[in-house]
Amino acid sequence: MKPVARHRHGRYVPFSLSALIPILIAGCQAWGQTTDLQPGSMDTGALSPGQTVRYTIDADENEFFLGEVDQLSVDVDIRILDPAGERIGQFGGLGQGIERFAARTESAGTHTVELSVAGDDEDAAGNYEITLLRHEPVATDPKELADQMMARFDGPESPGAAVRVWRNGETIYSNTYGTANLTYGIPFEPDTRTNIGSTSKQFTAFAIMLQAERGLLSLDDDIRTHIPELPEFDGTIRVRHLVTHTSGLREFLNLLRMTGRRLDRGDWIDRSELIDIVQRQPALQNAPGAEWNYNNTAFGLAATIVERTSGQDFHVFMEENVFGPLGMTGSMVRPSPRHMVPNMSEGYTPTEDGYRQIGDLGGAVGAGSVYSTIGDLQTWIENYANPRVGTRESIDEMMTSYVLTDGEETGYGYGLFIDEQGGLQRVHHGGADIAHRSMLVYYPEIDAGITTQSNHAQFDSDTAFELAEAFFKDAMKSGKESAAAATADDFDPDDYDPEDFDEFAGRYALDSSPAIVFTFTRDGNTIYGQPPGADRLEMLPVSDSTFRIPGTGASVTFVRGEDGAVAAAVLHGDGGDQRATRLADDAEAWEPGAEDLVDFAGRFFSDEIETFYTFTVEEGELVMHQRRLDSATLTPGEKDNFSGGGMSFAFERDRNGQVIGFYVSNGRTRDVRFGRVR
Repeated sequence: MKPVARHRHGRYVPFSLSALIPILIAGCQAWGQTTDLQPGSMDTGALSPGQTVRYTIDADENEFFLGEVDQLSVDVDIRILDPAGERIGQFGGLGQGIERFAARTESAGTHTVELSVAGDDEDAAGNYEITLLRHEPVATDPKELADQMMARFDGPESPGAAVRVWRNGETIYSNTYGTANLTYGIPFEPDTRTNIGSTSKQFTAFAIMLQAERGLLSLDDDIRTHIPELPEFDGTIRVRHLVTHTSGLREFLNLLRMTGRRLDRGDWIDRSELIDIVQRQPALQNAPGAEWNYNNTAFGLAATIVERTSGQDFHVFMEENVFGPLGMTGSMVRPSPRHMVPNMSEGYTPTEDGYRQIGDLGGAVGAGSVYSTIGDLQTWIENYANPRVGTRESIDEMMTSYVLTDGEETGYGYGLFIDEQGGLQRVHHGGADIAHRSMLVYYPEIDAGITTQSNHAQFDSDTAFELAEAFFKDAMKSGKESAAAATADDFDPDDYDPEDFDEFAGRYALDSSPAIVFTFTRDGNTIYGQPPGADRLEMLPVSDSTFRIPGTGASVTFVRGEDGAVAAAVLHGDGGDQRATRLADDAEAWEPGAEDLVDFAGRFFSDEIETFYTFTVEEGELVMHQRRLDSATLTPGEKDNFSGGGMSFAFERDRNGQVIGFYVSNGRTRDVRFGRVR
């Protein structure tokens, strides 16, 4: 028999005691109480907007724990705090179903798992279940460590991942996790074909080198020799500029985003658009060979040159000249997102209503579009060590850092990043299609490599670098390496004095988009970085000048000028590095009032990309509108400059001071002009 409760009008109505318990627990937790989590324990609770529920895990230094939250009827954000209250992990984005969380401890004491309602919906409330699945020491065996690091992406309810490690021609570890296709419950397997995204660029560069070996092109050819319909710019773009990211061309994905093309929603892009985009570009963004700017357009054109010099479609050329001869039977170029790929993993992005299957980027052939397996990628790298296809000279040239016209090395060869890790040369390239994530790493001095692949958009591909430290520990110097910059062997983050950061604190304008200004500050013992129009993010030291942003894979290195003063910051992230120049400390931030913003209100049109933007003044702020993009509130930067919505806007005035247009940039694509139409 169910318990009963007296209604205020005197009637008796049934209620479930089990339904009341989560509410009581949540109420206690809202009053400051916490619940201890033990391995295998499950707790049920309820969340309301503005409420934070806390769970504690007592852990020693260097321990691992894994848990999950089943979002029964509420979208939950998860934060993990160390004993000092510093965030060491943040998880969210999946609005329903099971969200996993994991952390590795750096200090002993009570760690806290905080749960709160995601978003700002005042009516959002509901129930959840939280379970601590594992709590154990961080593994010292590399294989067990790999399993811990991949555990968040394991299980039938999650998109998956794969790891493979080899050395001297021998596979020393290979494993797969999670699910390749959630619709049909197909697990991730060693022969699952995965979209490797921009990791594909080395294959395109290799195809160019094969054609050069055969005398069908020269790396010094003017690209118009092979694609004569391209315009003649002030500087000559040569074939080698395409595969080194130094061409000066617009980056087509960034450019199409400006037009309102929603790549995150599967909007169609055709390869033919690349030539049209270049034909419409009024001038190069930099002199060829003078600047490194990660560029998918260039690699798409490189694939076109392979086609025109071979007389074969690019996917056919790669099968007959590369994949087939090397025995890479699980690899192929996908000509478009509509072409079938047998035994493929679908890419998934977490959204508020569950995992969303978005598909692949269109028009990516040459810049991406290769599907491969972890076994085939080992075969590919072993061809670098002992070439069976291509020459030793071509491969060595691909793995040599390109030198700009000013004599500076780019840290990028032909389709490959070139740097060091633990005292070893590291040759690598990551990839990120809409949802797939990829990393392929080669250490030539020890003939070793590692690849990590995933069909989960939140997977951190740089995991490969940390796993390499574990598997190749005997050959690497001691001390952890940052994915962006190596730490000094004698640097101990615990000894870092936060006051030393004061010389770095200040405002830094992105060189590629000066309207985008990053602010770095210190509040007590906590160091922060803040992008324009966004919340500040905590940063942790990994050297005396490099700081990482936990949970993002990003970091910042501060650079001194010849006089020893801090002159710039280099932002490390997906697709390479971006430099930001320090603004003078006495440079006052421009703070326009509502009456000043009226100058920028109006409708503007770009002939180059045939797109309208409208600006309005709303509640004292300038707001950008575009038919298919989300409206964005803009943040003032330098005078007449704003940023927001992932773009920067530099407005232009005539001799009478009237705003007549603006130039918009979004990092890889710069200075697209819009003129006022009203």
